[in-house]
Amino acid sequence: MKALLLPAAALVSALCSPMVLAHNAGDFFVRGGLATVMPNESSDYVTGSDELEINNDTQVGVTFTYMLTEQFGVELLAATPFTHTVSTKSLGDVAEVSHLPPSVMAQYYFGKANSQVRPYVGAGLNYTVFFDEKAKGTVVTDVDLDNSFGLAAQVGVDVNFAENWFANASLWYMDINTDVHTNAGTFDTDIDPITFMAGVGYTF
Repeated sequence: MKALLLPAAALVSALCSPMVLAHNAGDFFVRGGLATVMPNESSDYVTGSDELEINNDTQVGVTFTYMLTEQFGVELLAATPFTHTVSTKSLGDVAEVSHLPPSVMAQYYFGKANSQVRPYVGAGLNYTVFFDEKAKGTVVTDVDLDNSFGLAAQVGVDVNFAENWFANASLWYMDINTDVHTNAGTFDTDIDPITFMAGVGYTF
């Protein structure tokens, strides 16, 4: 995690300038950048003491925020589909799954509306849609995942570097639980990823 945060901090520091942000009531802004989903998975045992393992994936993330007041905002997270390989230690790769994790967050921004640096926190709801499930290998020949509905939380920071433009870095936590249905059985799986996103934003 430190390896992800340090480059983001360096980017934010490099982009700092005398310009100030304008996160005022009624403002709308969009953020875009790269988002890496890092599952913190656990599941029912598949074979012996083997659990399902899910690899990381990086895609383009986009957020849309409306400021209700100078301190409070509402944000929607969208992204291009994330695709993960599912495996176990003994069986190797058993499936490939894609998903979209749209989330709605209520946010609180620290500092003043015209502050150059504005940290924020958020909490809300996530709905994860799984699709394009593909079985891999010879043991698992059929796979299907239930969609998930759960809580989400975030921390982030915006740093202005030009008129209407700002750099952004954020961390998200999503409570994602699904039943993985296969020809070999059904396995209750907690994915619960941490998502790191870094990019730029524009205020309208």
